[in-house]
Amino acid sequence: MNKHVTENKYSLTINGEGVEAKSSFGVINPATEEVFAQAPEASDQQLNAAFDAAENAFDSWRKDESARRAALAAASEAITNASERLASVLTAEGGKPIANARTEVMVASIWLKYYSELDLPREIIQDDERAFSEILRRPVGPVAAITPWNYPLTLGSWKIGPALLAGNTMVLKPSPYTPLSTLVMGEVLRGIFPPGVLNILTGGDDLGAKMTSHPKTRKISFTGSVATGKHVAASAARDLKLVTLELGGNDPAILLDDVDIDAIAQNIFWGAFANNGQVCSAIKRVYAPKSIYKDVVEALTELAKNAKVGNGADESTDLGPLNNAQQYERVKELSADALRNGAKATTGGNPIDGPGYFFEPTILTGALDGSRIVDEEQFGPVLPIIPYDDIDDAIAKANNSKYGLSGSVWAKDTERGDAVAAQLEAGTTWVNCHMAFSPEIPFGGNKWSGTGLENGVWGVQSFTEPHVVYRTVQEPAIYR
Repeated sequence: MNKHVTENKYSLTINGEGVEAKSSFGVINPATEEVFAQAPEASDQQLNAAFDAAENAFDSWRKDESARRAALAAASEAITNASERLASVLTAEGGKPIANARTEVMVASIWLKYYSELDLPREIIQDDERAFSEILRRPVGPVAAITPWNYPLTLGSWKIGPALLAGNTMVLKPSPYTPLSTLVMGEVLRGIFPPGVLNILTGGDDLGAKMTSHPKTRKISFTGSVATGKHVAASAARDLKLVTLELGGNDPAILLDDVDIDAIAQNIFWGAFANNGQVCSAIKRVYAPKSIYKDVVEALTELAKNAKVGNGADESTDLGPLNNAQQYERVKELSADALRNGAKATTGGNPIDGPGYFFEPTILTGALDGSRIVDEEQFGPVLPIIPYDDIDDAIAKANNSKYGLSGSVWAKDTERGDAVAAQLEAGTTWVNCHMAFSPEIPFGGNKWSGTGLENGVWGVQSFTEPHVVYRTVQEPAIYR
């Protein structure tokens, strides 16, 4: 295994310093199912110390915008300089191909750089002969941020960048399945942010629960499962904390009857199978017109057959393992359930023998709305393709979900595509692309897929509270 992984001793970051923990937990390489490293288990005392540090740093940090921007820019550069080290650790703990891990590191750097340069608009409400008023945006204070195992660095940067630009401080916790890359990021960034501005803790789910209920945080930013998101919302409600929740998705792709299958097949496939399908906004179900259904199935089946599955450390790997045993068992269960109930796999459908949480890239036909594989979020390399006759019926089926994160529409006639996209119940609908992310474009979901927005100006505002300042020029008539 790469020396960046085996030779590193991992520590928490509290008040700008590396801190060891008295206990630790094992981190499993999903390609081998072996524990390859130990991550520190933060204690209650260390949790309190992190929030104390964040609280103590807040007052000075919020007052110096130029220092915040400079630190974010320096953090972006430091992450780029440590990219190979970060990517190696990310592949070992997450399973994703090393090329994809490098991309994730690059994205984290890009996001921090973007926020270092983002101009925040003034929100002037009134400016006339009677009065002047505007909405100021005040940082909320220490933020509790929790990231998932599928993109710990990318989604960490989605939280760090806007929160710190707005003047907040942060205590950040990654998933216990992928704690190491975030710990290394914390080490890389020590000395760039003032002590206490960015604290990084690792531990189990109980640590996350303690973070969300901690009395010294006024804001929780969580990305993860719907079930955990509901617990976070309930915990926040007890203290009326602000929350941003980016949760699961069951994202549909609707193909219109004029599409060129050969031209879009690659984009559809990777829209579904990127990171082995372990993306909240990945395509989870495809609706194709009956007139081209066979061609769609054949094209996607061929791509799935040719995708190379293997250890992410191998540069030639296209798809790595599923990240953890729980997710592996869920994908096996949903695939087997679909096959028992009439679906057919044109390719795949089975786990791959040997060590590691590997599953064959799978294309399913005959899976209908109402089946688990269509109605639930599989979060793995299994894609049902569903035929339709009427576009209104396809839209209705796409919307018949508790989720509302994202989706896509594919059409040569972009006016038709736009018209269908506008009818989907989702936070984001792409036309002729999927998962087209950019730091300036807001992202969020509705229904069970979450609440609030990340990215862009909207992402910064989500880490603030509005403060109206009103200055009268002329005495209001109501007081005369």
